[in-house]
Amino acid sequence: MIYLDNSATTSPYPEVLESFQKVSETYYGNPSSIHQFGGEAEKLLKTSKKQAADLLKVDDEEIFFTSGGTESNNTAIKGIALQHQNRGRHIITSQIEHPSVLEACAALETLGFRVTYLPVNHEGKIDLDVLEKSIDNETILISIMHVNNELGTIQPITEIADIAAKYPKLFFHVDHVQGLGKIPLDMSHPGINLCSISSHKIHGLKGTGALYIQKGTTLFPLLHGGGQESANRPGTENLAGIVAMVKALRLTMEKQKQSFDHLTNMANIIRTALEKDDRVVVNSPEDGAPHILNFSVPNYKPEVVIHALGKENIFISTKSACSSKHSDESAVLAACGWGEDRSHFGLRISLSYQNTEEEVREFSKVFIRVLDELNDVMG
Repeated sequence: MIYLDNSATTSPYPEVLESFQKVSETYYGNPSSIHQFGGEAEKLLKTSKKQAADLLKVDDEEIFFTSGGTESNNTAIKGIALQHQNRGRHIITSQIEHPSVLEACAALETLGFRVTYLPVNHEGKIDLDVLEKSIDNETILISIMHVNNELGTIQPITEIADIAAKYPKLFFHVDHVQGLGKIPLDMSHPGINLCSISSHKIHGLKGTGALYIQKGTTLFPLLHGGGQESANRPGTENLAGIVAMVKALRLTMEKQKQSFDHLTNMANIIRTALEKDDRVVVNSPEDGAPHILNFSVPNYKPEVVIHALGKENIFISTKSACSSKHSDESAVLAACGWGEDRSHFGLRISLSYQNTEEEVREFSKVFIRVLDELNDVMG
């Protein structure tokens, strides 16, 4: 099998599965229980939090565990909006955010909040001047993703954080789910107040994530009851999943240091092969994240191409897994200003450090053959 849909989810590292099983079998006590067995679980929880914070170069009091990127994004956006609505009711985001950000903002609009959805250029990048001009006396939150999950576009997070830092009344949230372990981000930048990450995008397990909340930043919690995670995310902690996520984080960040060039080389092999075929147009910017490559094959239905590749035991995707079963059109490509010949025919390859050059060369060869065969069928 050649698996090239790692932005949807990744295969767990064997060491991650071992950690999950060991903790599930040995430390299944509730960390909130006052007996010694619960105390052992609590100690492991605190150790995991410190390890995660050290890896992310932040304070352990600033890390809060969640069920994943969607919960982290919702907690950050709704939590800031509800807690600080007395300061203002204006939020700024972009037109190409993950559905968990766009739909959270849309939900707040029904409660009377005002949202500015920044436009992007053909490469999916926002304009910093437009961003700053959008800030007004009512603005309390900016939420921008680091790496776009469909295009791989890298937003200028440091520059946005610099702008946000000039306005002490507003908060800046970063969706770092797709960038973690691939594109470095200084989460400790004073202008970054909140940052979301997810375990299953870095070879951890589904159902675990984290939200960085800068010291001094207060949220209205989505959940109430129990007081866990400093009441920001109450509920019995998924200790086995948390330990496994921290293991995945450490392993992935080691691979980022050792194998980033490998990721770039694989992306270049695929891009070069696709650009040689006149039927294919590449949508991802050349300076984007190397693990995501988006392209269109006009007049070839994406689902037909995907199923044909599936018969060859090769797996790619159309767009975000959270929206891939909805409209045929990619809202991201449409927002970038591309016509229907691109926005309705987008495909996405997403790599991991576990992929090999042999796999991407095989994909490139089989993909062209599949197009030839579909072309014969289409007449």
